[in-house]
Amino acid sequence: MKHEIWKDDEGLTTLCLEGKHGDDARNNILEPDAKLVFTFDAKSHFEAMTKYYEYMDWGEYETNNLEYKKTYAEWGWQ
Repeated sequence: MKHEIWKDDEGLTTLCLEGKHGDDARNNILEPDAKLVFTFDAKSHFEAMTKYYEYMDWGEYETNNLEYKKTYAEWGWQ
């Protein structure tokens, strides 16, 4: 699934899914001045967060939540 990273004028970022799964984030969280700065594909939440951490240069993403390593297809998302 496609993911988007948005950045506002203060440098704060938001990661969300492209399309209907990211509508709430884009409509309710993002400031009006936010700009789309990067898009990428990921097959799971874990993969998406790993790429987000790499993009932001935050080091290695880690989680103990095994659900995050399941693919979006396993979650029933298409």
